[in-house]
Amino acid sequence: MSSVKLGLHAIRVGNIFCIGRNYAAHAAELGNRVETEPLVFLKPTSALLDESEPIRLSDYSRDVHHECELVALIGKGGNDIPLARALSHVAGYGVGLDLTARDVQAGAKRNGHPWTKAKGFRGAACVSALAPAASVADPQRLTFELRVNGQLRQQGDAGLMLFSLADQISYLSRIYGLSDGDLIFTGTPEGVARLASGDRLDLSLHGLAAAHWEVA
Repeated sequence: MSSVKLGLHAIRVGNIFCIGRNYAAHAAELGNRVETEPLVFLKPTSALLDESEPIRLSDYSRDVHHECELVALIGKGGNDIPLARALSHVAGYGVGLDLTARDVQAGAKRNGHPWTKAKGFRGAACVSALAPAASVADPQRLTFELRVNGQLRQQGDAGLMLFSLADQISYLSRIYGLSDGDLIFTGTPEGVARLASGDRLDLSLHGLAAAHWEVA
């Protein structure tokens, strides 16, 4: 899978940018400090997963966590995008999972290594079908949730982000440049936890998008 669905269209994905520690309560639950600028990491497009396939846990981790997030699709790329125009570059919004091999990530942190093995394995970037950006007046008013086996596990309010989506877009365009088809995983709220084989995950975004996965 190297594309996402926006309405009736399949959009080829470019880069997958992820923002870490963007909710204070999540940073606190993992014992991390709050950052003074967006903490950015990348996932390969080979990590993309839609609802047509189940989640398959990494065979080198015993502690894969779910991280439910608001996901934004860039429709028009650019460099040095002004904050005031940042949201005009968004084509669609969805809900997704940044799956994380937490034990592998902890080892990488201890050794000063990159997080790629913990964050970029196949199926580690789960994304729903996307709603058109025109249907969202203000993304910072969006709410989203994750239920695991019917129980509420994560509940997010984009208004609690430390760096708003506009902040993220402007920052990413200035440091890296943004391209048509880039995805931004905007950060996860508190409530992350281990997944197990047989779990059923139900995600929803403010009545605009939903997705369902089972863990193989």
